[in-house]
Amino acid sequence: MADLFDTTPKDTPEGPRPLADRLRPRRLSDVIGQGHVLSPEGPLGAMLAAKSLSSLILWGPPGVGKTTIARLLADETDLAFVQISAIFTGVPDLKKVFESARIRRQNGQGTLLFVDEIHRFNKAQQDGFLPHMEDGTILLVGATTENPSFELNAALLSRAQVIVLERLSLTDLEHMAQRAEKEMNRNLPLTGEAREALLEMADGDGRALLNLIEQVSAWRIDRPLDRSQLSTRLMRRATRYDKSGDEHYNLISALHKSIRGSDPDAALYWFARMLEGGEDPRFLARRLTRMAVEDIGLADPQAQDVCLQGWQTYERLGSPEGELALAQAVVYLALAPKSNAVYTAYKAARVAARETGSHPPPKHILNAPTRLMKDIGYGAGYAYDHDQEDAFSGQDYFPEGMKRPVWYAPPERGFERDLKKRIEYFAKLRAKRQGP
Repeated sequence: MADLFDTTPKDTPEGPRPLADRLRPRRLSDVIGQGHVLSPEGPLGAMLAAKSLSSLILWGPPGVGKTTIARLLADETDLAFVQISAIFTGVPDLKKVFESARIRRQNGQGTLLFVDEIHRFNKAQQDGFLPHMEDGTILLVGATTENPSFELNAALLSRAQVIVLERLSLTDLEHMAQRAEKEMNRNLPLTGEAREALLEMADGDGRALLNLIEQVSAWRIDRPLDRSQLSTRLMRRATRYDKSGDEHYNLISALHKSIRGSDPDAALYWFARMLEGGEDPRFLARRLTRMAVEDIGLADPQAQDVCLQGWQTYERLGSPEGELALAQAVVYLALAPKSNAVYTAYKAARVAARETGSHPPPKHILNAPTRLMKDIGYGAGYAYDHDQEDAFSGQDYFPEGMKRPVWYAPPERGFERDLKKRIEYFAKLRAKRQGP
């Protein structure tokens, strides 16, 4: 049964092989775009040089060579290569894989078990790999497109090194296209601009590029196609975006930081990327409102209103018209003066509240609806601010014995410039009223 999972080439007749399969690298040095991990200074290069390969988690987007690298690592270390997919493999199948690996080990050969989409296994299934990793029955190489920190057990991560693979650049894709042309023994029938468009359509995915090249090379045409003609024959790949996955959080982080960095063009770009990926505009409206209160605050109190109005406008108009109101809020937030003074003060106040939560308010600011409360001092000495000069008494409203803190420190930006002047004014009055 274990042979069902063994992908060692067999001496059987084969039909036509896809271009991606024909171009699969035969040596690690042939892998395109991952020099940062495969070079002698990289983590995998250093492991191979030391002849000490550990279990690995290969994390990266689709089409960057995870399966190829795992297969070549097995070749480099003389390990039997066994490949399974977490999507199609159940517990009985895993038991058979582990048993075959145990027998193989008794016969003097180790096993590199490559698990594609390893994040699809639940926590209990992931735990099932641990004893076989620890006793040397298998060397695990897992592949995932999701952030391992969120999707894999801490116990599994502690026994494997995470290797981050990068999406292929346009230069990498061009290198791959040249290899394909050499393999096919003919050039792609495209103009320079059309060739660049083809590389962009692949969106950093080498396997997707080779599939596109295979389609283009099958066309019977008399002259090279330009960008427009190519676009009519090929559809651009759908944007890679998972509304519940790592890409979701990466893009909302990019939007937030672009707004915080006062860059309206970058903010609009990431906003558009999320919409093109199918993000719910209501989620974006909520996050924009959060940015208004966290990163702008009282430096521009109108920013929050702009977000709420944009949100309300979207609810009335729907998509796609209502999305323009949210885009307007994006630009407003990016160009608004920035301040996190209230956010910082709020967090400090919460910390202090947890640390001093049992301290009662001072008696002079407590109401005294009964005679008993009056007799024990509730409300005694309270100064009604409206009766005071400048409508300010300067009394202390913190618990007795608590040193007065200063949490809110507005910057010299936007509307908070005026609030800073008010704070300084009241501080002088307070010092004057309270005395030394």
